[in-house]
Amino acid sequence: MRTQCKLYDHGVLIVPSCISVDLLSLLQTSATDLQTKADRMVQMSICSSLSRKFPKLTIIGEEDLPPGEVDQELIEDGQSEEILKQPCPSQYSAIKEEDLVVWVDPVDGTKEYTEGLLDNVTVLIGIAYEGKAIAGIINQPYYNYQAGPDAVLGRTIWGVLGLGAFGFQLKEAPAGKHIITTTRSHSNKLVTDCIAAMNPDNVLRVGGAGNKIIQLIEGKASAYVFASPGCKKWDTCAPEVILHAVGGKLTDIHGNPLQYDKEVKHMNSAGVLAALRNYEYYASRVPESVKSALIP
Repeated sequence: MRTQCKLYDHGVLIVPSCISVDLLSLLQTSATDLQTKADRMVQMSICSSLSRKFPKLTIIGEEDLPPGEVDQELIEDGQSEEILKQPCPSQYSAIKEEDLVVWVDPVDGTKEYTEGLLDNVTVLIGIAYEGKAIAGIINQPYYNYQAGPDAVLGRTIWGVLGLGAFGFQLKEAPAGKHIITTTRSHSNKLVTDCIAAMNPDNVLRVGGAGNKIIQLIEGKASAYVFASPGCKKWDTCAPEVILHAVGGKLTDIHGNPLQYDKEVKHMNSAGVLAALRNYEYYASRVPESVKSALIP
């Protein structure tokens, strides 16, 4: 099973150094679908690096890239010996490479990235087996970017079900407070109605699904509510693992677990509901009108 451990550890090592503010020239495909050179380069780096090392993997990325040669400078062939010392959970000992599906979001929070809100930006690599998310990496390339020129820039949060989650300090939101984190740029009446039903003390509107889950595990928010079909599997696979590894829960608005097999539709058509603690409270507050409008 050492090979499979190398898979997710190798993923941790794919730190997208090609993300740079210099790459902010946009390729705009529609008013609501912004794409940058960084999206394409990071996905090429991650997917090409993984496929060379693990050719039997199914890898699904957000960007629809044409086939072709990838610049050798984008290939990451290193691995972390320190992380490889971690024991691989026994339930994964018989997994074959070809049975895994990797979901990649090269730049989660692209709109915020283009607007200079760099703390919202994450790179997501999620690994699924038999439709269930089992391992995930959230890389924050600009973590600490406002802390001064001497600050260490960037961090990687990673986790495996049955092993734990690493790279951050777990903290819970203030007891008794209902602090909701939700979309910054894709709100609608269903979203606002659902949030209002939670009786929130505060609502945080930020970009990126990865960023929202980080808010949950670092105590800045108590629930992530997105009652809309705008989120995709590559947005939620990796963050779900991190949250589940520390005792949280992520589902669709109906309370159904999300599926990540290679044949599944990419859209999370019934939205997202997540919490580190007290998930049942938030699930119980979802209005029936919202549930009936969002079909799994």
